[in-house]
Amino acid sequence: MKQIEMNVPALPYAVEEAMNRLRINIKFCGKNTKKILIISSVPNEGKSTVSVQLWKMLAEAGFPSVLVDVDLRNSVQKDRHEFQTKEEITGLDYYLSGLAEYQDVVYETNINNGYIVPVSNLLENPSTLLEDPRMGELLDQLAEDYRYVIVDSPPLDSVSDGALIASLCDGAILVVRSRMTSKRLVRQSLQQLERVRCRLLGMVLNRVETKSHAYMKYYGRYGSYYHGYGYGYGYYGGGDKTKKDEKK
Repeated sequence: MKQIEMNVPALPYAVEEAMNRLRINIKFCGKNTKKILIISSVPNEGKSTVSVQLWKMLAEAGFPSVLVDVDLRNSVQKDRHEFQTKEEITGLDYYLSGLAEYQDVVYETNINNGYIVPVSNLLENPSTLLEDPRMGELLDQLAEDYRYVIVDSPPLDSVSDGALIASLCDGAILVVRSRMTSKRLVRQSLQQLERVRCRLLGMVLNRVETKSHAYMKYYGRYGSYYHGYGYGYGYYGGGDKTKKDEKK
């Protein structure tokens, strides 16, 4: 298997603890929840950071996990994490174009139990490629080979790509930037996920000012959060209820 060396910076302790609670809660989503979409309403809410950190924690906890970068228009993973390979990267865009096969685009990383399907080249209009049956086939095959498939997706509000990818996943985690993303946008995102029948697993409230609980008043009923230094996590509608539902 081909390899990619990548640099994933360590998190401050409090942020790491908040992310670790997210990882633990993922385990309550059931054994059939494997393809997990990390998505946001608009750009710059932190979904790519959450995707990588969640993937890394799941892998290091002993769960073989693969990170799939599907943000073909504006991927940041390659540059942000300083990918290093012995040869040119053959990524998702090659696979969807029919220029590469499954075994060509899945890379082993320096993260133990961590694998990645990267993006090679940014595309101006990848919607046609994402609509190809090969996209769904790839995710299904990855779900057979790995315990978790973490999908870093384009935002929901920008283009139709995010909703299309959501329809192929078992559930979604919506990343919301504190005090920036409006309740209207959150509501629209939830409606889009519902329309494509993608189950909401939870919400991450990002860049929280921990000295104040004003964000709870700002977002109201949209979730109950475990908040840390810059991150919060909670199930939509209350964590206890969702856990009980999952056990039924």
